Amino acid sequence: MSTPASKLPVFPVSIRSQRITLSPTAAVVMAADQLRAQGIEVIDLGVGEPDFPTPEHIKDAAKEALDRNLTKYTSTSGIMPLRKAICDSINQQFGSDYAVENCCVVVGGKQGIFNAIMGLINPGDEVLLEKACWVSFPGIVKFAEGEIVWLDTESTDFHLTAELVQAAITPKSKLLIINSPSNPTGRVIAPEEFRNIVQVATDRGLWVISDECYLQFVYPPHQPFSAAALPADLRSRVLIVGSLSKTYAMTGWRVGYTLGPKEWVSEVLKVQSQSATHTASIAQHAAVVALTSSQKAVQTMLAEYQRRADWFIPALNAIPGITCSQPEGAFYAFPNIKALMQHCGFASSKEVEQELLYKYGVVVTDGAAFGAEGYLRLSFANSLSALQAAIERIQQMVADRS
Repeated sequence: MSTPASKLPVFPVSIRSQRITLSPTAAVVMAADQLRAQGIEVIDLGVGEPDFPTPEHIKDAAKEALDRNLTKYTSTSGIMPLRKAICDSINQQFGSDYAVENCCVVVGGKQGIFNAIMGLINPGDEVLLEKACWVSFPGIVKFAEGEIVWLDTESTDFHLTAELVQAAITPKSKLLIINSPSNPTGRVIAPEEFRNIVQVATDRGLWVISDECYLQFVYPPHQPFSAAALPADLRSRVLIVGSLSKTYAMTGWRVGYTLGPKEWVSEVLKVQSQSATHTASIAQHAAVVALTSSQKAVQTMLAEYQRRADWFIPALNAIPGITCSQPEGAFYAFPNIKALMQHCGFASSKEVEQELLYKYGVVVTDGAAFGAEGYLRLSFANSLSALQAAIERIQQMVADRS
């Protein structure tokens, strides 16, 4: 005899869990998967991952690790060869002096950010976030019971500045999160401005997380720039969070890292020891090869993203009601669609996202999910033919609404 629905227990959701929602980007992916399961063909410009396969030599390294039975627990901080490879890679490129005790291997960049925030933020502490920003930043801050202070960068075409940071700091401010190249805007902070931003923050006693998951994906004339290139006194309050996911098309392998002050890294390690324990052993061994072997595949991917962007951004700008700046890094377009919304009768960018998904089979992400109503995030980590088909469908939506 079944229990009546009215008698079923109500799950007592924690207050901490009530502060957050399902990641909006994850929700879009799930919706797209449901359509595919129904046999509906969709063009996916919503997912934030390379469309390239992991390079063969990295996959071969994983197979070798399996053959050598390297399938046991590892140190929570990661295997020593990988920690050394991470430090060597960053030190050689940016002239820093990180040692293995400054490094912790984490389960993707997201867990590095989660661990870092959980190890630093107390209830009521203020965290400065630029608007627009990656959807998980505010979610993690809320989970840690911190308070968000928004830095609205729309007026600067989504370029974060030291002046904006300076104006937002209060006595309760504890952390600033920087993301360059940016997800979702594709913006890259110039080296001098980057230094000024960190200087302002640290002078006022803030700590800084530098999310560098798209570090290597910048387009000329810009060059990769890391917080690792800052003077040692500035780096003393900065934690770098990096990832192999985008650089080496290893999103599913879940390999990231943190680099920074030993005291902060030890808190990252502590949180990880009580949650994920460590990154998969096989993935760690493959990651060593990714960092220490030829980087040709990275340059090949970057050149292809540049080629796609050079076609895709002008094509977006040719659609009535859309204006889109050229991204300087990452692989996202972040077009302003406010005029399109007004012309086509949409009340929100979420409505545009939903119509494109369910009526035209194009997966995009609502800009409001990143803190920017009236925008969309479109990934051009997809084939040029898919991008061309997506543009045609967006054009059709506008035509149907006109």
